[in-house]
Amino acid sequence: MPEHCAAYCCQNRRTVQNRARGITFHKFPKDRDVRKKWEVALRREGFTASDSSVLCSEHFKQDDLDRTGQIVRLRDGVIPSIFSFPVHLQRPEKGRTTCTSRRSEESLSVASQDASNTATSHPQPQPNDDHGYALPASPTSLKARLNEALARVESLEREKNI
Repeated sequence: MPEHCAAYCCQNRRTVQNRARGITFHKFPKDRDVRKKWEVALRREGFTASDSSVLCSEHFKQDDLDRTGQIVRLRDGVIPSIFSFPVHLQRPEKGRTTCTSRRSEESLSVASQDASNTATSHPQPQPNDDHGYALPASPTSLKARLNEALARVESLEREKNI
């Protein structure tokens, strides 16, 4: 039985101290397709998992682990996703995928254009499905709303002085 986690640069070993910390070790799946996904997720060139290769629980999300029984098990079909890869192995982050996150990104770009083009007329309010009185959850969207408000104040002050 292997003593080390197979993940790149992971130093976790099967020890009493790690067990006390709640770190568990899980064998690679027997299903060939899922096993291949695990191997790809590791990003170790030329690595092929043996029947005794293991990964520690630190490479899985908490939702991936079933801790209801005495034995900690992985839920069906989970893929390890938490790694600390060096820069040359990191993949670029994907863009935003949901309608809400894309709309947030668009409103950020509109807000920055409004701030840079202060000579333009009144900025048009952006359609928003959320409540008008509620603050946005993220600091970046809060900053975007602040920039919109400041641009509006500036344009109103210019109008007043004319």
